[in-house]
Amino acid sequence: MPAVPIEALFSASRPVRRSDLTEWDTDKNPRPLLAKITITGRATLTEDVSRARPERYPGHGQPRVVTASEGTIGIVVPDGATGQPETVRRRSPLRGTAHCRGDHDPASEGPRVSLREIKPGNRGYLYVNSHPTGCQTVVDRMWQLTPDPAGDRPGPVALVIGSSAGYGLAATLVGLRTHRMRGLGIAFEAAATERRTAGAGWYRTGRTAELAAEAGADFTFLNGDAFSDGVKDEAADQLAARFGKIDLLIYSIAAPRRTDPLTGEVHHSVIKPLGTDYRAKTLVFEDGLPQIGELHLEAADEAERDATVQVMGGADWQRWIEALQSEGLLADGFQTVALSYVGSDITAPIYRAGTIGAAKQHLEDTARAINTRLKGTGHAYTVVAGAAVTQASTAIPSIALYTSILHRVTGDSWQTTVDQAAALWNRLTGHAELGLDDQDRIRLDDWEMAPGVQAAVRAAWDRIDATTIVTSADTGWFREQVGQLYGWDVSGVDYEAAAETAVPWPASPSSDV
Repeated sequence: MPAVPIEALFSASRPVRRSDLTEWDTDKNPRPLLAKITITGRATLTEDVSRARPERYPGHGQPRVVTASEGTIGIVVPDGATGQPETVRRRSPLRGTAHCRGDHDPASEGPRVSLREIKPGNRGYLYVNSHPTGCQTVVDRMWQLTPDPAGDRPGPVALVIGSSAGYGLAATLVGLRTHRMRGLGIAFEAAATERRTAGAGWYRTGRTAELAAEAGADFTFLNGDAFSDGVKDEAADQLAARFGKIDLLIYSIAAPRRTDPLTGEVHHSVIKPLGTDYRAKTLVFEDGLPQIGELHLEAADEAERDATVQVMGGADWQRWIEALQSEGLLADGFQTVALSYVGSDITAPIYRAGTIGAAKQHLEDTARAINTRLKGTGHAYTVVAGAAVTQASTAIPSIALYTSILHRVTGDSWQTTVDQAAALWNRLTGHAELGLDDQDRIRLDDWEMAPGVQAAVRAAWDRIDATTIVTSADTGWFREQVGQLYGWDVSGVDYEAAAETAVPWPASPSSDV
C-alpha cells in the first residue's frame, strides 16, 4: 500500500478551480478558502499531523490539508490558485500523508489534462458551453477595432462593473487601449469544471488581461458578485491600496437575480409587459433556417415588476457610490455612468413600457439621486446606447427580429459596441460634447433612432413573413453574432482542434500591496 504525500495526491487530481470552493467569507477578514477534492478509492491520514502558523514557516503558499476523511480531503487554497488573499483565521492547517488502499494509486495517474475537443451546445439563443479560442479571438478583434492610443500619459483611474460582456467589455477595451485607463474590472463568471467549459466571460477576461499587460496598463480583474457588500469592500481595498481615488465608474450589469445585502431577500427579474398581454412576431430557427414565430406573454403583476426593479434598477449602482464615497475614494470631478436603452416603439411594449423599462426608469431616477449626494463634486449620467447583440439582449423577446431588421436597414452605418464605447469615452474625456437629451441622459443611439431608419424598420417589420424574411432581415448575421458571444462561429478558429479550457483567472494584485 503506497503512501502518497498530500501534495502529490492534490496535484495528481487537478488544479483547484473556483467552482471547487465550498465556503469563504466575503468580509474583510475571510477564513481560508476551502476546496474539496474527491478521491477515487480510500484515502486516510496515516501519520500524525502537525499544526503550524503557516506565515512563520516556508512553503505556506502550497495547498494544505485541513481535514481528511474517507473519499474526500479538504485543502486550504493558496492565493495563487484563486486570486483571493490567503489568511489563517479560524482554522489551523494540517500536514500529513495520505494512504491509499487497494490497487488504486492516484499519483500513478499523472495530471489530468484540460485540453478538449468542444462542440457547441445550445438551446435557441442560450449556449451551455463556450469555446476558449473563439472567445479570445473575439476580444482580439474588438481590440483591433478600438481607436489608437490618444497619448502616452497615464489615463483615468476607472472601475468597470460588468467588464466581461457587452458594453462593459467594449468600454473596458477602449479605455485600456485608447485612453490608457488604470483601475479594476469586476465580473461574475464561472470557472471550468470537469464537465463544462468556463463561461465565455471568463475567457474574454483572461484575454483582456493579457492585452492590458502587453499595453502596459495597470489594470486588474476581480471575479465576484458585484451585488454583494463583500465584493464592494474588496474592490474598495484594492483601489485604495493601488490608486487612492477613482475618476470614473462604469456600471454595466444585466442579471437574472439579486440578493439584497440588507435583507438577504433574493429578487428575480422577469421580462414581461405591464398592463396588458404582449403578442408579437419573433425570430426562431428551425433546423438552422429562420422562421417567423408568434409570441404571447402575460402581463407582469406588481410583485414581478418590483422584483425586476430591485435587480435591474439603480439600487446597487447607488450602493456602489455610497460605499466608495464613504471610503473617500471619489476624486474631484468624479463621473459615473450606467448603461441603459430606449429603443423603438416596435419593442416598447416588451422593453421600455415593460418590466425592464420600469427598472431603467428607476436607473435614471437613481442618477439624479446620486447627483444630489455628490453635491457638485461629481456627476452621474445614464447612457442610452443603441441596439446590440449581447448575452443580455438575446433574452428579450422580439429583440432578435428587430435587431436583424435594423442591421439590414442600417448596413455600414451600424454601430458596434466598440464604436459606441469609443464615442462614450470621447465624451467623458472632453474630446466631444456629452450629447445630453432633455432628461440629462447621454445619447449614443442617434444612428438607430433616426426617423428615416425607424420608418424603414417599421415598414419591414409590418411586411415580414416566411416569404420575405430572407430579404427583409439579416438573420444569418444575427445567428452568427449570437454564436460569437460564446466563442462559436468565429472565422479563422479551428474548432476541430483541442482547446485549453482550464484558463486561470487573471492574477490578483493583493500579494503585491
